[in-house]
Amino acid sequence: MKIFRLLPLILSVLFLEQGFTAVPPIVIEGPIMAEDPPSRNAIYSASALNLVAHGYTEEEFFISGTGNVYSQPYLATGLVESSGHPFKTRLVVRRPAPQEFNGVVVVEWLNVTGGPDKDIDWWQVGEHLMRSGYAYVAVSAQQMGVDIMEAWGSARYGGLDMTSAGTVDNDALSFDAFAAVGRAIFRRGEASGTGVTDILDGLRAEQIIATGHSQSASRLATYINSIHPLESIFDGFMVHGGGGLIRDDQPVKIFKLMAETDMQRRASEPQPDSDNFRQWEVAGSSHVDMPFEIEYAKARNLMAGLPLENVQPRETDCELPAYSTVPFRDVMSAAFEHLVKWIRDETPPPIAQRLQVSKALPSVEFARDRFGNVLGGIRLAEHAVPTARNTGMNSGTNNRFCFLYGSHEPFSQEQLQSLYNSREAYVQAVSRVVQENLSAGYILPYAAARTIEEAQIRPIGR
Repeated sequence: MKIFRLLPLILSVLFLEQGFTAVPPIVIEGPIMAEDPPSRNAIYSASALNLVAHGYTEEEFFISGTGNVYSQPYLATGLVESSGHPFKTRLVVRRPAPQEFNGVVVVEWLNVTGGPDKDIDWWQVGEHLMRSGYAYVAVSAQQMGVDIMEAWGSARYGGLDMTSAGTVDNDALSFDAFAAVGRAIFRRGEASGTGVTDILDGLRAEQIIATGHSQSASRLATYINSIHPLESIFDGFMVHGGGGLIRDDQPVKIFKLMAETDMQRRASEPQPDSDNFRQWEVAGSSHVDMPFEIEYAKARNLMAGLPLENVQPRETDCELPAYSTVPFRDVMSAAFEHLVKWIRDETPPPIAQRLQVSKALPSVEFARDRFGNVLGGIRLAEHAVPTARNTGMNSGTNNRFCFLYGSHEPFSQEQLQSLYNSREAYVQAVSRVVQENLSAGYILPYAAARTIEEAQIRPIGR
């Protein structure tokens, strides 16, 4: 461990001897003036959540500099292979009023699966972040997102490039671009200096937490394993719905949060919890769930200048009715609160049961109850007191993304009547599970209250 902690210093000296820039300089422009959607001079993927109601401000900046290309050895610290590659991309800041700021900045690696930038973790827990006073920064770290933005609004985004004018491929500069944004956030006690752009307009961070979903989670895992050891920028990581094994031999806290879908490929190679690593798995949840779909629909409507009310999920043409309704976001919100405490005072998050596997080879099969719902994992009331079959699994021949959507198949009225002979029995069962999850730390009080209120008005057990 002592040798490992000396490694960043040794490598920094090595970089200087070889003429590499260990901390590439950056330039930040902005905030960039923006019009309201559907103008093509609006902020691309602006928030469809009600920022004004929470006293939040949204601004966009451009960030440019030079980056390194790194080797990415498996579960080991990388080396700089080449340096001095120019990049320019954008970041979006959503910040509270100074008196509401809780001192924590969440930096999301925007997801580009399917093409456009998607701030998926903001969709899932943005309401919680605003409720609690977090600041939030979204980073367009990959060229595919830049290409889509440029095609959408060339006048605004035409100067962005994450390929060093086509000389660097495979998003190799994404790691330094993401790190540069983290480095641009001033911490408590730091002064911005004359002529330096302060993207948080005077807010000073006590903690900086990186997050990303799916493909972005996989890139974050690579960053944690091979690049973050060279220069420690982030205090913690929320790796959501992706990424393989992650090194936990660094003085940084890592929370890995997985839906049932995500464990289909990873349950056969479990990573144990440790002093610096925690993994939670949410039973019955899907990689793309119903709240995800609703927020994505709102974001698309906002860009098109359409109403945000009564939006609908996308049609999927999958084998099963798509999109689990198990509220993964409730667990994710609680996980963020645990991560903050873990970083602040070394209070470890609870250790949660993993999903139960009935067979690991040649492919993973989960243990399931008589309804087909998975056993084990964090079992929210919507899953443990079932009114439907919710899974993380699906398939389809006409839609290559069906395997991400999970499924939701409501029980018949006859099934419900056989399970819950009165509304009181159903509400009592929900309340019992809610209290168990609240006591265990898997959900927060407001989510617990909402779940019970929703159970009380459902037409079950009449």
